[in-house]
Amino acid sequence: MNLTAPATGRAPRGAGVRDTDGMAVASFVLGLLGLLVLNLFLGPLAIVLASVALIRGTARPGRAWLGLALGVADLLVLLAFMQADASVSWGF
Repeated sequence: MNLTAPATGRAPRGAGVRDTDGMAVASFVLGLLGLLVLNLFLGPLAIVLASVALIRGTARPGRAWLGLALGVADLLVLLAFMQADASVSWGF
């Protein structure tokens, strides 16, 4: 009597879609949060998560695209503040 399913070497069918949906939502949230704080770290992280979610075929491509756009916007905001302040960080 087998109590576990036979090992097939891959995740169950729904696990991959849930993971990519989570990545899409996480990229959106991190990109949005990155506009306010830590945009040097959160911007690239949002870009990576959104790219991975899009490559793996998320069920939420709109949210992944928004996360990607917000990640790029994070870096552009950082660049603008660095140019205005002539430093690597920015403050009020």
